[in-house]
Amino acid sequence: MAIKKEHLEINKNSWNNRLQSHLDSDFYFLEDFINGKNSLNKIELDLLDDITDKRILHLQCHFGQDTISLSRMGANCVGVDISDKSIDKGIELAKICKTNTEFVCSNVYDFQNPSKEKYDIVFTTYGTISWLPDLDKWAKVIAENLKEGGELVFVEFHPVIWMFDDDVDKVGYNYFNDGPQIEEETGTYADQGADIRQKYVNWNHSISEVVTSLIKAGLKIEHLGEYDYSPYPFIAKTIESEKGKYRVEHTGNKIPLVYSIKAKL
Repeated sequence: MAIKKEHLEINKNSWNNRLQSHLDSDFYFLEDFINGKNSLNKIELDLLDDITDKRILHLQCHFGQDTISLSRMGANCVGVDISDKSIDKGIELAKICKTNTEFVCSNVYDFQNPSKEKYDIVFTTYGTISWLPDLDKWAKVIAENLKEGGELVFVEFHPVIWMFDDDVDKVGYNYFNDGPQIEEETGTYADQGADIRQKYVNWNHSISEVVTSLIKAGLKIEHLGEYDYSPYPFIAKTIESEKGKYRVEHTGNKIPLVYSIKAKL
């Protein structure tokens, strides 16, 4: 699928616009994070073995909370994001948190490894691939940056949920990737009342598209998990049905909200 630079630019601007609202929101608990709270969830932690001294490439890291959390766990991390304002904040936070976390401002497709050494793990989680039009190229970037025997740790919101309208009442979108969806939003997922209005471009990607892209790039799928909850209240009408587990109030555990993949090169 063709990658249009104007679509990437729209999304870069949208993430720049969101940043301050995210920093100010309870969603990202910035003060607690600076004071040592780990931002990672059980789903992704269960996929990680001992990461002490491992080299980790974190794709689409936003302002770097998870990247810094991985550093705090002993890894040597590089976070990558398209938003220059988010990367600037990540660099600032790494200094405040006294970690050696590195950050690179780049879209996924154009990322250039700042070191000649490849990575033990590529890590990418929650709300990432919906911003990308071409998963074959995404998977190729992952494979090119992994050491032989290196692993992908990937957690994402389930494509089934993106079929529904904002109220999760009826099917409004295609499960499969049928091209860009150019939309406009008021507020942001971390603060729906935020005084921002902006365009963004998304693409739906079925699980078969994700898995096939990774296989074509030479990765072997070792784990595929699906979860009837999300660790985040990322859509409307979610309730915390168990501590740290959010479900859509009127569907309960009947639909998947998150899936995970672990794959090895």
